Order: sequence, then structure tokens, then C-alpha cells
Amino acid sequence: MYQNHIKRAIDICVALFGLLLLSPFLLVVVILVRIQMGSPVLFKQQRPGLHGKPFDILKFRTMTNAKDDNGQLLPDVQRVTWFGNLLRKTSIDEFPELINVLKGDMSLVGPRPLLMRYFPYYTDKEMRRHDVRPGITGLAQINGRNLLNWDERLRMDVEYVEHHNLMLDLWIIFKTLGKVLGQKDVVIADHNPLQDLDMERNNKRSENQ
Repeated sequence: MYQNHIKRAIDICVALFGLLLLSPFLLVVVILVRIQMGSPVLFKQQRPGLHGKPFDILKFRTMTNAKDDNGQLLPDVQRVTWFGNLLRKTSIDEFPELINVLKGDMSLVGPRPLLMRYFPYYTDKEMRRHDVRPGITGLAQINGRNLLNWDERLRMDVEYVEHHNLMLDLWIIFKTLGKVLGQKDVVIADHNPLQDLDMERNNKRSENQ
């Protein structure tokens, strides 16, 4: 009942209200992103949604299209601008995900949508993270955010799926606001020691052989 009706109604109301309330601020961000990083203003990437169905997640761009002498894109670290780092540190780059919430791709609260290429590396239990809509924030984000290892992050995602309810969602939103305002547990660009999930688990498989 909560997941199928009440939660969805809350998502729509909050996302719509948030977009309307923030529209003047978002317009300023759009202009600054266009000046700093060029066009397009929004970054789109395919991510798995409810039951693993792909959708295009929307974020403000934080990197330029700078290329080397051979026409290849430079590494991410070299393409992130000071303004892009600011957007990431303050989580402003994720505001367009409210559009994903309105469309039904995402929820305000749920496991963060990761990369499509990670699918072969989940355990059967970890695959349960796709039994609900992915969220803008979630249980893992308020318990370490970028600083958690993959096993802990995915364990918390499944824990949320198994126990989510209205009070838990409200608590996660409240804690998220505190994390964002305090800019806690955020790792920017090349300072993140966490490997991509596929790389980490491939390395573990090699070590165990």
C-alpha cells in the first residue's frame, strides 16, 4: 500500500513543489553551467530503475568536453571545473533528478541507481535493491555516503528494501538535509579511494583463484 500509492503520491507532490520553488535558482544554475561547461546543460546516463528497467538519469553537467591532441576526452579529473566541483560538493548537480521523480523513474528515497554494467557483479540478495524505485537519497547516503565500501553500501540498500516505510523515509530525508548542509561524507573527483564495483569484484575473484 505505502510503496504503490502513498509513497508515489508524496514523491509527485514534493518533486513538483520543489521544482516550482527552486525554479529561479535552477535557472541561474542552468546559465552558469552553460557558461562554464558549454552545452548541453544536463548530463544524461542510463541507469537501472524499478525491476532493473533502464532509464536516463538527469544531472547538471560538472565536466567540460576538453580533449587531448588525439581528439580523445581527457580523464574525468581534468575535465571537472571548479564550478562542477562546487555543484557536486553541495549536491546541486542532482537537483534535475526531481524530474526523474515526477516521471516515475525514481523516488525521493531509495537505493541510489548505479551503473548498468554492475549487474553481473551483484549477488542474488543484492539484486533486491531493484525491487523498489531508486532514490535521490537512501539509507547508505546517510550512513557514510561516498565513504562506505561496496559491501556495506549494497547491504544497506537491501536493508532499506526490506524495511522501508513512511517514518523511515522521513528520517532519511531529514538526515540527508543535515549531510548536504554540513557537506559531510562527500568525496570529490580523484580523492575517492573506492574502486568501481566491477573492478573491485573482478580483483577479488582473481585473488581467490
